[in-house]
Amino acid sequence: MKKTQQILTLVLSLGFIAVFAAWFWILPDADESTVERRHLAKCPTLSFSSVANGSFVNGFENYMLDQFPLRDGFRTLKAAANAKVFMQKDNNGLYSVGEHLSKLDFPTDFDSVDRAAQRFRYVYDAYLRNSGTKTYLSVIPDKNVFIASPNGYPDKDYKAIVKRLENGFPEARHIDISGLLSADDFYYTDSHWRQERILKVADEIADKMGTERMGKCEKHDAGVSFYGVYYGQAALPHAPERLFYLDNAVIRSLKVYNAETSSDIPVYDLSAAAGRDPYEMFLGGARSIIRITNPNAAKERRLIVFRDSFGSSIAPLLTAGYSEITLVDIRYISPSSLGKQIDFTKTDDALFLYSASVINNSETIK
Repeated sequence: MKKTQQILTLVLSLGFIAVFAAWFWILPDADESTVERRHLAKCPTLSFSSVANGSFVNGFENYMLDQFPLRDGFRTLKAAANAKVFMQKDNNGLYSVGEHLSKLDFPTDFDSVDRAAQRFRYVYDAYLRNSGTKTYLSVIPDKNVFIASPNGYPDKDYKAIVKRLENGFPEARHIDISGLLSADDFYYTDSHWRQERILKVADEIADKMGTERMGKCEKHDAGVSFYGVYYGQAALPHAPERLFYLDNAVIRSLKVYNAETSSDIPVYDLSAAAGRDPYEMFLGGARSIIRITNPNAAKERRLIVFRDSFGSSIAPLLTAGYSEITLVDIRYISPSSLGKQIDFTKTDDALFLYSASVINNSETIK
């Protein structure tokens, strides 16, 4: 009887492996994982050199992991086991505190902070120093600042990052916005802040730069269930959120130009809200150069904002006092080429607005 059970177990195991192997080879390869928002590995090219140097084996292993049948289901099972059975506090760097999901970002990388300061100074020396432009710096405290350390998770030192960046870029006047934010000003399943919660931040920046506040806004529901980037990466069930945006007469009058595509775009693209990355509804998401024109501005005044993705949702809230705002993301365009596309002699104010996570991982900045 015992031998029969062993044979049956072996047959079932081999059958399971055979079925999944056949399924793996029959199914067409997927191009990307929509829940993880990333491209999936493709089968590497087999050659003598790729076998000899080990790249084929490594590439094929990644290919099998990415294209395995029922992959998302197995990811959820693994994540649930890590959290509920093995009581791990994080899963592949992702952790949860209450309703919030976030990603660990530590330790503090002062070399990265110094690199960010060096790149900012390059921009300042090349384009702003002799133009009479008033220059400001503000560092956005990401969600980890509010939920990591208080709940026993390691995190970078936000205050030390800000101080180091200030010292490395003394030409810019610092605008402190950290006291205006809390964890609930950020999406539960995403890294970004909620636009409907940051009008107070925009007002503080406007006050410090000596320009007009946006004033009252209406809150609108984009009409989609919002799942942030951490939802797919965590592979665990989580309730969706509503995606809101702010509007008023000033924002409705704005004209937005995408220099990458040489085309006009809306301030809020509601079709993008239903896409893979709903946050891209704000000014089209990550773009190298965006120009926003306010035709009803009381006077001609221009602002340039060097920013990361957080800038997409706050930029419309800064437009009341400016006839033109230019958004520049030097993660996607080299600073050395900016002089060919932007007239810095007509820039009144410049704001370097970056999240602490980008400053702590500044290799993304060109």
